Amino acid sequence: MSLIKRDTPRPIKFTPNINPYAHGSVMAEFGNTKVHITASVQESVPSFLKGKGQGWLTAEYAMLPSATHSRCDRERKGPSGRTQEIQRLIGRSLRSIIDMSKLGERTLMIDCDVIVADGGTRTTSISGAYVALEMAVKKLMKDGLLKENPIREGLAAISIGINKNNEIIADLNYEEDSTCGTDMNIVMTSNNKFVEVQGTAEGEPFSMEHLQALLSCAQTALKVVMSEQKKALDSL
Repeated sequence: MSLIKRDTPRPIKFTPNINPYAHGSVMAEFGNTKVHITASVQESVPSFLKGKGQGWLTAEYAMLPSATHSRCDRERKGPSGRTQEIQRLIGRSLRSIIDMSKLGERTLMIDCDVIVADGGTRTTSISGAYVALEMAVKKLMKDGLLKENPIREGLAAISIGINKNNEIIADLNYEEDSTCGTDMNIVMTSNNKFVEVQGTAEGEPFSMEHLQALLSCAQTALKVVMSEQKKALDSL
């Protein structure tokens, strides 16, 4: 009997051009989870990159107070440890698919604001950020600011978990995530290469068999995500 109960994501929707001022923007929806994402361009780089002829990408992530079941406070004194960890994950995931030497001395700023949180906010943010990134790069090329596309390949992310019945499910909602003994966040490229594998057993330790099934489930689910990303970008 297969360990995998569900290897398809929740209904996915990428709505591009939701912000008229950003170079690229999208509302990313996985089930009830909704994240507003923008990609903006700054014609400068951090001090450690000045004069090196290459660009940079950085990301910020935030959750609106009413995004969760009970209101959360705004992080006015700076991002929490969890927020910083997610921001770094989004940034390094996107940087992994960019040739910074082709970007020139400019910075791509990715902002991910969670409107509704029903599980998988970091993976929804990464998958949507890729769409916004593609849009921003296309605009830079159209405006003659880039000669070559610096994006080497596609990118998407998904959450995977093992429920109390020892079954593997893809794209966990809040209820599923809160009851899973093991959960993982997987970031992969369109060439089936792993960028990030975050996995934790909060209850029963998981086996090698489960690990292989988790990765296989993620790979199947991410094909669906990448197909929806392509549809959104092809519609522009």
